[in-house]
Amino acid sequence: MNKILVIKHGALGDVVLATGPFQAIRRHHPGDHLTLLTTPAYAGLLRQSRYFDEIWIDTRPKLYNIFAFLGLIRKINRAGFTRIYDMQTSERTSWYHRLLSDPKPEWVGTARGASHLHDTPERKRMHTIERQKQQLAVAGIDDMPKPDVSWLTADVSRYGLPSRYALIIPGGSSHRPGKRWPASHYATVCAWLVSQGITPVLIGTEAEAMVLSTIESLCREVRNLQGQTNFAEIATLARGAHFAIGNDTGPMHLVAVAGAPCVVLFSSNSDPALCAPRGEKVSTLRVSCLANLPPAQVIEEIRQFLTRSNEGGQI
Repeated sequence: MNKILVIKHGALGDVVLATGPFQAIRRHHPGDHLTLLTTPAYAGLLRQSRYFDEIWIDTRPKLYNIFAFLGLIRKINRAGFTRIYDMQTSERTSWYHRLLSDPKPEWVGTARGASHLHDTPERKRMHTIERQKQQLAVAGIDDMPKPDVSWLTADVSRYGLPSRYALIIPGGSSHRPGKRWPASHYATVCAWLVSQGITPVLIGTEAEAMVLSTIESLCREVRNLQGQTNFAEIATLARGAHFAIGNDTGPMHLVAVAGAPCVVLFSSNSDPALCAPRGEKVSTLRVSCLANLPPAQVIEEIRQFLTRSNEGGQI
């Protein structure tokens, strides 16, 4: 039995998209011991996947914290891994490879000197899914399934939601405000949904509290679940949702893979060709500046999208 290490730190969208590679690696090593090295935020989530025999936590110590940093390197060295899949492919993980003792285990990634080096010139111009597929092919894994979170389930009956509801996900990175559509515009869409007999359900963490409260103050009929939902509950809610709408943010990847029809709003801050959520029914709408995207245009996109998705001409 070989010992295999898979490295994936985050963020949420990238973790969701990596569930395809995780499955492919598990299939390629059916009798081997698979360990995942990830961050605390995603350890619990990925334990539920059962792709891995063991999960290690990487606190990602600063390079100047030499004792903590080298402590992790020693742990990897002592484990005796025969192959390491670097699905993070960051400068940090390249340092991990550089500092491992010789002879180094096989390394699948972008680190200089890797045994299975993925350095194609088009790498940075590819969507994450295609990039990961090409990376695994270098290591002899040619069959990579689609992202899948069917194993992520929860009881959401406590929320008592009606049969017709839509998930509203207006969050995004606080340091990239250009990726957020204005709260007042979301409120306009929520009011329209209410007029169509659909309950808007707001999803977000404490970081989105102000945005969600603004939407709620402008449209009192929404259900605000801020801070109440975990990853499994979001995935389960997505499976029952009429559709979901949100910015280019991690939870949209989760609800898309879980199966909700999704409309995702992009600005010039990110490119859907490289990082759009993937799912059976995903539509992207991109403008240079989201502040200039009128609610009427988004409402029309929702109408047309649901018609194209065979959800029916009547929303």
